[in-house]
Amino acid sequence: MTSRYAQLLFTPPVQLHQEHHGSRRNYAAMAEGPAVADRLTAAEAAFAAASTGFYLATTGSTGWPYVQHRGGPPGFLRALDERTLAFADFRGNKQYITTGNLDTDNRVSLLLMDHPARRRLKILGRARTADVSAWPAAAGPLVPDGYRAVPERIMLIDVEAYDWNCPQHIQPRFTPAELEEALGPVRERMASLEQENARLKERLAGAEEVDRAR
Repeated sequence: MTSRYAQLLFTPPVQLHQEHHGSRRNYAAMAEGPAVADRLTAAEAAFAAASTGFYLATTGSTGWPYVQHRGGPPGFLRALDERTLAFADFRGNKQYITTGNLDTDNRVSLLLMDHPARRRLKILGRARTADVSAWPAAAGPLVPDGYRAVPERIMLIDVEAYDWNCPQHIQPRFTPAELEEALGPVRERMASLEQENARLKERLAGAEEVDRAR
């Protein structure tokens, strides 16, 4: 956990609960440090680039929190630099709850999951939208070839803090593509064994015919 993440989330009420449950002393040290925004490293950038989905939390004008899933092919979410994340916000059901919430409160929280590796990355930031035409060419294609979704806008996240969370209670889950990659060698081995088994059966059948002919 970075010091900035602790500074933002360890509010006075949170600190009271930490004190009550005996964890305040350890967590107090985590908040020590300059009150400046975190910078993304190569690890966070790579994790984002490999993601095919994440959860995005906003707060509405009435104070109710809202969580929405955002997904796309690998690379739809990426770090433009050490302070900025961006993703292609594809056309959906036109409810615009997340977009409307950002009009009154631009603070967001992102939760990125890697179920096979049992890893998660939590990010705090401030979101702003931009027209698709504003996508920087240096960042590469906004939408990979063959992906049929239509980007409606670009969402830019000015990162404030992040935290790599522990793997406890994360159940390993795999996408069809991940399963195919993992099971490919097994299937090849099984096919090879089946072919070898068929050859052995043919030899055995031939030997039995020879025995009967004697």
